[in-house]
Amino acid sequence: MDRMLALRTFAAVARLRSFAGAARQLRLSATAASRAVALLEEELGAPLLLRTTRSVSLTPEGAAYLDACQSALDQLDDAARRVRGEDAEPRGRLAVTAPVVFGRMHVLPIVTGLLQAHPKLSVQLQLADRVVRLAEEGVDAAVRIGELADSALHQARLTEVRRVLVASPSYLAARGEPATVADLAGHDLVAFDNFTANGEWRFAEGRPVRVEPRLLTNDVESAIDAVLSGLGIARVLSYQVTRRLADGSLTRILPASEPPPLPVTLVFPANRRGSPNLRAFLQAAQRALRPADLG
Repeated sequence: MDRMLALRTFAAVARLRSFAGAARQLRLSATAASRAVALLEEELGAPLLLRTTRSVSLTPEGAAYLDACQSALDQLDDAARRVRGEDAEPRGRLAVTAPVVFGRMHVLPIVTGLLQAHPKLSVQLQLADRVVRLAEEGVDAAVRIGELADSALHQARLTEVRRVLVASPSYLAARGEPATVADLAGHDLVAFDNFTANGEWRFAEGRPVRVEPRLLTNDVESAIDAVLSGLGIARVLSYQVTRRLADGSLTRILPASEPPPLPVTLVFPANRRGSPNLRAFLQAAQRALRPADLG
């Protein structure tokens, strides 16, 4: 058995959830890809993948093995680049994930600049409002907003954002501007469900406010559009409304009561720190993202 081929095949199948897709990526036949993984499972004495006619998924043993397998492959690829003298120049594939709105507004311009500066680099940018499992989904690094739980992933602070209350000037003219957090109970509120944990908004004063929104949506841009139309007051992340605050179409409310800022962090496996692709992305992100620009 060609162990390296078997490991690469297993990692590709696990990432793509497809033997056919992995075979195309590795330029193998589907039969050869299936045989390579079967031989690896036979040698390990444990099933790594669950196969049905419609899907492929990891077994618990496969999920545990994938982390170690991908780590080993990454280290070998990094070592090969160093031997070839390619360390200084990003090349090949870099996979990055970020939240949808933040990614479109701030990560995509960083990626575009990298691609223009490094013609041998290609980037897979996955925008998703969920926690992406890096090793399992074949992703090199993730931009995450908020306090992070302890993990084996390396963390590099990029910037910070704030949770801000906003309303349109027309709404405030009609209903008045709240002077305290308690005054929010007398106002129409707009919320989006992944930003209202337990139906509460927390403030610097420490006491949470129970939110009973007139409009609850699962999309932040819809919430912002509703506020722009004069429907009520919303709580959003500062970067989501930077331009609206600057042009006066939205007004920031109760800034003294805002809770502490949220960190924006790049997380990646510690063994990827030497990757020229990742290093170039991190350096570009640290240059581009400044707290003053994000509120």
